[in-house]
Amino acid sequence: MHDTLSFITPDPHSAWGTYLSQVDRVLPYLGPLARWGETLKRPKRALIVDVPIEMDDGTVRHFEGYRVQHNLSRGPGKGGVRYHPAVTLEEVMALSAWMTVKNAAVNLPYGGAKGGIRVDPRQLSHKELERMTRRYTSEIGLVIGPQQDIPAPDVGTNPQVMAWMMDTYSMNVGGTATGVVTGKPVHLGGSLGRVKATGRGVFVTGREAARRIHLNLDGARVAVQGFGNVGSAAAEMFVGAGAKIVAVQDHTGTIANPAGMDMGALMEVVRRDGGAGAFTQAERIDDEAFWDTDCDILIPAALEGQITLARANRLKARLVLEGANGPTHPDADDALAERGILVVPDVICNAGGVTVSYFEWVQDFSSFFWTEDEINLRLDKIMVDALRRIWDTADRHKITLRTATFAVACERILMARQERGLYP
Repeated sequence: MHDTLSFITPDPHSAWGTYLSQVDRVLPYLGPLARWGETLKRPKRALIVDVPIEMDDGTVRHFEGYRVQHNLSRGPGKGGVRYHPAVTLEEVMALSAWMTVKNAAVNLPYGGAKGGIRVDPRQLSHKELERMTRRYTSEIGLVIGPQQDIPAPDVGTNPQVMAWMMDTYSMNVGGTATGVVTGKPVHLGGSLGRVKATGRGVFVTGREAARRIHLNLDGARVAVQGFGNVGSAAAEMFVGAGAKIVAVQDHTGTIANPAGMDMGALMEVVRRDGGAGAFTQAERIDDEAFWDTDCDILIPAALEGQITLARANRLKARLVLEGANGPTHPDADDALAERGILVVPDVICNAGGVTVSYFEWVQDFSSFFWTEDEINLRLDKIMVDALRRIWDTADRHKITLRTATFAVACERILMARQERGLYP
């Protein structure tokens, strides 16, 4: 059975099933534009590619790769490339759809796209990773480009992978095209502030949300799932605001310290050992016990589908900040709302990364680059202004922030669809 069958009858708890449920919830708030609602439920284009590479031992292995463009009504596709053993077409479809909504929510001139390869990058050598990236880039080269579709880093990819992608595309078109990807090294046209941008966005939206529910960040207890670029950057900024990190979970294990953790020491262990599990100034606890942590703020910043209904009913947080894409099942979303736990949804909470990717794209076109302070100021303003408009929509319709974000974003997407019309 191939992935594409799940497009017809998705599991309601799958990433694509979760997205479709979110779309159904927003349609009643779109007025006459709802007639275009089916547009949101169908990816515009889905490309499946074979990625054969010669391994270091001389054998040839084949990997399956994807690039999905969900919607291009508002501009070129924009979205990351994920290297992970669990990547499927259905997951990439959902991630591309969330990118469509995310870009519209913060009013960036982009549509939504996403890519990925089903692989564990940690099992490949540096040279194997380069050969795979270059072959994948060549295979999807017919649908990407600075004005067509602009990839970026995601789970399992980084600035080095983006440099290989940019170089491969440039060689194939016969000229340097820095704007074909974002998240590049700074000396290759990357932007200052990009690495910590997603985590910064989580903090900025979290600070605004905390103020609205009268939660003082000074002394607030924060639990973080996923301690890569997003989770660690958000954690550092919350600690800088006076909060304390009381629990961390990543692929190396789960640790807890109710008194709070020394961020400097923790980050040193993460850099040295590749994860938080080896940190000795905290207690090692069972992974499932993470969801019982006494905390004020929970930041799921790992993979999708983490907050199930059962876990939602156990959470002790007042505020959930979705650093990951699609971490909460729809029924869990309802349970959190009923319990009075505020969720700042992924499609606004983690939009800091794509916002600074937009800044990078603009800087590449003009070959004029901003300072990190300028970038952070622009990012903070865009995130806060977007969240305030969404909050006004939520208050007006008495709906959750997630449905309100979809309402604001989908109105923009479908208005573009309607005004562009259908060709031919």
